[in-house]
Amino acid sequence: MTEPVRRCAWVGEDPLYIAYHDQEWGVPVRDDRRLFEFLVLEGAQAGLSWLTILRKREGYRKAFAGFDPEKVAAFGPADIERLLGDPGIVRNRLKLESAVVNARAFLRVQEEQGSFAAYVWRFVGGETIHNEWSTAEQIPAKSAEAERLSRDLRARGFRFVGPTICHAHMQATGMVNDHTLDCFRWGELSDGGRRRGRAAGYRGEKKAAAVDGKG
Repeated sequence: MTEPVRRCAWVGEDPLYIAYHDQEWGVPVRDDRRLFEFLVLEGAQAGLSWLTILRKREGYRKAFAGFDPEKVAAFGPADIERLLGDPGIVRNRLKLESAVVNARAFLRVQEEQGSFAAYVWRFVGGETIHNEWSTAEQIPAKSAEAERLSRDLRARGFRFVGPTICHAHMQATGMVNDHTLDCFRWGELSDGGRRRGRAAGYRGEKKAAAVDGKG
């Protein structure tokens, strides 16, 4: 008899969530457009569940020009009004305006650093941190790396980039492997955990028991 696949406790049974967990969450991303996509989506998620954002992801791709930062950076007031009337995305003016501001800041980072990927991956020393959590409740809402990234992004003019959002961004883009040890993806992504991170005894700010808001 085949044993059931063990996944992180936050996944649940929604097929969209399962696919995201199994195929994307924690996979290292070094493509700038994909990194920009997650920045937009993580900012949009603030105060909402990640599943809500996943369900609107295609709507965001259409509304935000396939997450092309150059095109989004050129959005003006008329585009914001257009987005506010789009039911396929979260229609929050502050979040929409921040996405445009962030696109412009993103381009400045690319110009200064060569790529956004080169810039952001510096905050984890260029390689994934593989944490060793036994349960979802042990996973902190933010980390020292996320705190540093948040401060630097805000100094560069980014918005909606607090430490919690930055930590979720790092989880989503594989800078941090926060799959729990019993999840089949931890081993696949860690290759035996070549670079260890924090273990179960780490005392950080904890996530709520539901451990929602994966990004």
